[in-house]
Amino acid sequence: MLFQYGNQILDFCVLSLLEINDSYGYEITQKISEYMDISESTMYPILRRLKKGNFLKTYDKPFQGRNRRYYSLTKEGEKLLEDFRKDWEIYKKNIDTITRGEKID
Repeated sequence: MLFQYGNQILDFCVLSLLEINDSYGYEITQKISEYMDISESTMYPILRRLKKGNFLKTYDKPFQGRNRRYYSLTKEGEKLLEDFRKDWEIYKKNIDTITRGEKID
């Protein structure tokens, strides 16, 4: 894909996935990588930053003799996701207007 994905798009994708189900870093990376080129080395700093911003919380669950760290949305994360969705609709409409050659008022 020709487009680069900035932090806000990746944050939006992570929050959207976690709205459906809590998940762990590797699984989040795999789900997002089905649609865009992203690696674990990119994903974990995003998860840490979202947690530091209080948009995510973590908990550990045992899995095959070790702990797996799960991420879930906080109330602040739910609010940020709502804001991202509103902004995304405006952004998408503006880009579509420009790229489809529609009249811009």
